[in-house]
Amino acid sequence: MDTITVTLIVGSARRERFADALVPWLSRAVARHERVRLEVVDVTSAGLDGRDMRPGGTPTRAAATLREADAFVVLTPEYNHSFPGALKDAIDLHFGEWRRKPVGFVSYGARTGGAQAVEQLRQVFAELGAATVREAVLLMHPWNHLGDDGFEPPADVDAAADAMMAELHWWATALRAARVRDQVPA
Repeated sequence: MDTITVTLIVGSARRERFADALVPWLSRAVARHERVRLEVVDVTSAGLDGRDMRPGGTPTRAAATLREADAFVVLTPEYNHSFPGALKDAIDLHFGEWRRKPVGFVSYGARTGGAQAVEQLRQVFAELGAATVREAVLLMHPWNHLGDDGFEPPADVDAAADAMMAELHWWATALRAARVRDQVPA
C-alpha cells in the first residue's frame, strides 16, 4: 500500500467555530491509517480568502500544499442548509489542484449532521474534475460530545471515519497511478 498525502481543509471561517474542537480528533482519525501523511489547510490562515489572488494568477499560500496532495478531507459545518462562503471561495480560487483527486467529507450540524452541505459540495467538486468518495462522516449535534479531552465521538463515528479513509486511500492510490501513467495535465 502506497503512502498518500491527505490535505485536511478546515472550511469554517467564523471566529468562534466548532471546527477547532473537531480538528484534533479528525487528525488522530486520519493518522490511525498507515501510510498517510497529513497536511492541514485552514481557510482562515492560508490565504484562501481571495486577498492573495492577483490578476494574472498569483497563487495563494496554500496552492502548493493543495497541488501536492493526493487526496482531500473537507471539514465543513452546515450553515442554512449549505456550506460556508469562505469554503466556496477557497475551492474557487483553485482549479487544477483538485482535478483527478478524491475528496472525502466530514460535516457537522444539528439534525442532519451537515448532509446538505456535503451534497452541495459533491456537485462543486464534480465540476472541478475531482472524485468524491461515497463514505462520509456526518456529525449530528457534535457539541453534545465534548469532554475534558475535546470531542469524544460515539463509536459509530470512528467507524465512519475509518470507512471514509479506507475508501479515500484506495481512490488516491488509483488516481495517482493513473495521473502518472497518463500524464494528464491538471
